[in-house]
Amino acid sequence: MEETINNQSPNVKKTNFKLLKKAVNQTAYLKAGFMGFAGSGKTFTASQLAIGLAKDIGDNKPVAFFDTETGSDYLIKEFENAGVELLVVKTRSFRDLLGFLKEAESACSVAIIDSITHVWQELMEAYAKRNNRRNGLLFQDWGKLKTEWRQFTDLYLNSSLHVIMCGRAGYEYDYSQDETGKKELLKTGTKMKAETELGYEPSLLIEMEKLKKSEVSGNLKDKGWINRAIVLKDRTNTINGAEFDYPTYKDFGPVVKFLNIGGDHLGIDTTRNSQDMFDNPDYSYQERKKQKDILLEEIQQQLILLGLSGTSSNAQKERAKTMIGIFGTGSKTAIENLSIDSLQEGLSKLMSLKDEVVNG
Repeated sequence: MEETINNQSPNVKKTNFKLLKKAVNQTAYLKAGFMGFAGSGKTFTASQLAIGLAKDIGDNKPVAFFDTETGSDYLIKEFENAGVELLVVKTRSFRDLLGFLKEAESACSVAIIDSITHVWQELMEAYAKRNNRRNGLLFQDWGKLKTEWRQFTDLYLNSSLHVIMCGRAGYEYDYSQDETGKKELLKTGTKMKAETELGYEPSLLIEMEKLKKSEVSGNLKDKGWINRAIVLKDRTNTINGAEFDYPTYKDFGPVVKFLNIGGDHLGIDTTRNSQDMFDNPDYSYQERKKQKDILLEEIQQQLILLGLSGTSSNAQKERAKTMIGIFGTGSKTAIENLSIDSLQEGLSKLMSLKDEVVNG
């Protein structure tokens, strides 16, 4: 009898679903990223977002600040005026960052990391010194570094914290080739200066720009600067592509409203992995191939014991009749492409046939 999936629509039936279930919003915490060049306003804007979140949540918990460049010192008054307590650690250590996130999760609802660029640089430098890489990192080092770095991204995505991460911007380059074949290196965009895939992790990614007022207004008499936020990525699709000058918490309000604040949060289930698949023929291609090769060799051995492995016309005729009777085909290629279960069943029949011959 069919049964309905837990929390699933009654129109969807199942017999043995192990993974699928009804989709619900399990994003209870904002994972935001701000990137920009010096003076673009990323630290200040991140603090406004953090203060707004803390006041909206209303649990009176402090905001935690992982500070790599003393920016928190200039924001103390902002937090005091807003009535939000600020807890700070000043370090650039990757190990400290992991500890910071765990401590913050136990005491806070919102955390700021500024700047993640320094942490990535510290991890690379620490690895290079630890492994005596005086002339730079080797190709094989990057895989190990990325594995260590994944500890942070897993915490970032799965922690019960609103995490606002700031990083310095850097240019992306690519080669352009003209009609003569000459190549020229050109700037093609910007990215966050950190581990190359980090920009994919935030659900809200903002690029901050510092613009001259005179360039924006067209009036040369206008002095000063404008800090502009450009929404590069918004998975809620509520402010995607929007631009805000002197951005405030209110500008990011639609994203916050989308969140399932107070509900269960599940980023990515990191407890599940594929380690055991490599020895399991149900999942591993290589293991299935090995099992099939073993079975095919055992089938050949049974044919030898039955006296059907010879090259004479009589042996070939008897072998073909036997294989057709057991496998439904005498084609070597067709038999090699049978499933493991079919090969195992055929092997059992051949072994029974051998026993009959021996005992006959």
